[in-house]
Amino acid sequence: MPRRPAVAASTAVALGVLGTLSACSSGPGPADGSTTTAAASPTTTPTSSSTSAAPAPPSPAPTTAATGSCAQRLLAKLALEQKVGQLVMVGAQSGLSPDRLDPVLRDQQAGGIVLLGNWTGAANVSAATKHWQPVARAAAAGVGLLVAVDQEGGQVRHLRGAGFTATPSALSQGRAGAAGAHATTVARELEAVGVNVALAPVTDTVAASFASRNAPIGAYQREYGSDATTVSRSVVAAVRGLQDGGVSATLKHFPGLGRVTGNTDLTANGTTDSTTTANDAYLEPFRAGIQAGADLVMASSALYPKLDPANRAPFSRPILTGLLREQLGFDGVVISDDLGAARAVADVPPAERATRFVAAGGDVVLTGLTSTVPAMAGALRDRAAAEPAFAAQVDAAATRVLDLKVRRGVATC
Repeated sequence: MPRRPAVAASTAVALGVLGTLSACSSGPGPADGSTTTAAASPTTTPTSSSTSAAPAPPSPAPTTAATGSCAQRLLAKLALEQKVGQLVMVGAQSGLSPDRLDPVLRDQQAGGIVLLGNWTGAANVSAATKHWQPVARAAAAGVGLLVAVDQEGGQVRHLRGAGFTATPSALSQGRAGAAGAHATTVARELEAVGVNVALAPVTDTVAASFASRNAPIGAYQREYGSDATTVSRSVVAAVRGLQDGGVSATLKHFPGLGRVTGNTDLTANGTTDSTTTANDAYLEPFRAGIQAGADLVMASSALYPKLDPANRAPFSRPILTGLLREQLGFDGVVISDDLGAARAVADVPPAERATRFVAAGGDVVLTGLTSTVPAMAGALRDRAAAEPAFAAQVDAAATRVLDLKVRRGVATC
């Protein structure tokens, strides 16, 4: 989602309220609430045949035969409701007791949690993840959780205080050639508290002359640089630093939020990128990050008319399947930016947000609003039960998620 700098969210906000959802996408909203990525979440007629075709549902593409076979064995043990649960990541707001999420873990079998707001102190974060993991395992045949957080540096950090280093902004890291070193530090700190997914690195390129008008990324110096070569270098270093440290890296926000003026978390206005094509130079950092082995890619919630004139990125098969999976060769986990409270997708009912994302080629539906989970999970379940082709997509997506969980040590055979 558009990253917002992590800002203390009122503890009076119910679990169903996003609060500071900067953890996901496009850019800082309220001062410290950055979520997944600036999406900064960021869809036009494909410019290549690979993006214009309507390929068959993607099949599971495990990273290795060993983990792949384990993921497939785990999948065979799961009921449909549990498979669907693996495709849902729900927000956990700081300041609320961890057990407030127990119902959604138990009843909806949600397979992921994203930390939102300002979590203070390693002890508090560790206590929360240690509480959630056994609850999730009991509901999902022994399969644990992906726990994610936006911890980019600069203004976008959801974990603060004792145990968490105040790293500089991505722009500063890029200028100093320090992205790898800072990612190593972040990975060590996240792994120590049970967080296994970093919603970073920001892989968007923002021209220097446009940065001040680019609300989700440039305005907060979340980009590593103003040219694709500089961004690529830092992205590769960050991916390696995070994943060598045992934490999955997430490239965001595909196919890029560097050319929009609006933050998709906060508005639908100014969230159309009329420039990006399937052969755009700004895609090179994503290609580099994929080749470096990044475990996840986050889809922006913006609209890209030259890639798909009819659908925003999270609902676009030409973008998620044609461009990302087929043209760029990504076979890992595709996660959405916030599809709960984000204003850019407000005209689509929550249930449709989930089914359209998976149908387009996505895997993990991220929502900061727990109140949307029943509708999202229920719609995925009902469509899979009614349509064999969609059921195959659910199985493929769940297999990719399970494969990642095996590699991160929260699922075993």
